[in-house]
Amino acid sequence: MIPKSSSPKKGKSGGSDRHLLNIGFNCLLAPDRIVAVVPPNSAPMKRIKDEAREDHRLVDTTHGRKTRSMVIVDSNHLFLSSIHVDTLAHRLDALLREDCGED
Repeated sequence: MIPKSSSPKKGKSGGSDRHLLNIGFNCLLAPDRIVAVVPPNSAPMKRIKDEAREDHRLVDTTHGRKTRSMVIVDSNHLFLSSIHVDTLAHRLDALLREDCGED
């Protein structure tokens, strides 16, 4: 998770904040690190969330709101988000299309 600043900063890839996925409350993730965006309400996902919490790999970005999606990243961390799965999927798709030069 990278905090959003008032001015865009160049990262290792040379991009600015516009190339990061906002998963809610200005919590940003690099799209190339995302493995899956899934709904939180199935029993297997609840088990994964509990395991991540026990292993200190859980990052709750909901600010007390209802968890509507879970984002799994390549470091095996799990991010809880209050933004719906479909919304995050559309945002991620738009970022990936932009990075590929499609528009």
